[in-house]
Amino acid sequence: MANASFLIAEVIGGLVFNSLALLADAAHMASDVIGLSIALVAMALIARPATSRHSFGLKRAEVLAAQVNGLILVGVSAWIIVEAVQRFGTTVDIRGGGVIVIASLGLLVNLGSAVILLRAQGHSLNMHGAVLHMAADAAGSVGAIIAGVAVVVWQADWVDPAVSILIAMLVLWSAWGLLRDTTNVLLEGTPRGIDPADVGTALAAETSVETVHHLHLWSVASDEPALSAHVVLAGEVTLHQAQERGNELKAMLVERFGIDHATLELECHPCEDPHTAEHIATHPHAHSD
Repeated sequence: MANASFLIAEVIGGLVFNSLALLADAAHMASDVIGLSIALVAMALIARPATSRHSFGLKRAEVLAAQVNGLILVGVSAWIIVEAVQRFGTTVDIRGGGVIVIASLGLLVNLGSAVILLRAQGHSLNMHGAVLHMAADAAGSVGAIIAGVAVVVWQADWVDPAVSILIAMLVLWSAWGLLRDTTNVLLEGTPRGIDPADVGTALAAETSVETVHHLHLWSVASDEPALSAHVVLAGEVTLHQAQERGNELKAMLVERFGIDHATLELECHPCEDPHTAEHIATHPHAHSD
């Protein structure tokens, strides 16, 4: 809430004091505020039950919104860089004192938010990422302070657009990571941090499993990995025994890889598909195709 409120103040300060560095820092702070807003909206959408039209519910609404956010950040960063380049060599009346005041307040807000997140992060990767974003925001505020000091002390107006470009590059870095991750989800890419070979090997290592094939990994949402695989069970088993072994395999996937959504095709012998047969012969252990 503090960051969202100060974002407005920073935009106003950038316009009043004619500082592109403040506007660039506001754009960087906006990436965090918008990201948090998207997460809150996504939580409400994800909570909606699945329907016949959307059998997985609206879990990818977060991914779509995040991708739009990334595209907006790219556009804003491009505008800042173009504006900064145009300011080089031109006289711009930048009020350095006001820039220092606004940027210093922004630094305090960012440091305060970072301290709160540090106390609450525990082992959460999402919270760790939020702390890094706050640290980057603090760096942007420091850059704006430096620009203000350069204007007041040395009348070096060129520092303001120079710092703006550096901050815009920080925003582009954040946007790139966002677009990369969201595109990977939309293209059914393998979830980050999970190696299909490791998952296949873990399945095949179970005593109840003979071989694994047609293994696929994707993400239903940004933090919800899913798996489907054909598993050939060892020995002759009844339908009830097969179901029990399937449940044991799913429990292992949850415990070791955090895969809650797994669909396992349990088989008593390999499929007759020639390509599958070839893979089983050359790769007796699990693999993905």
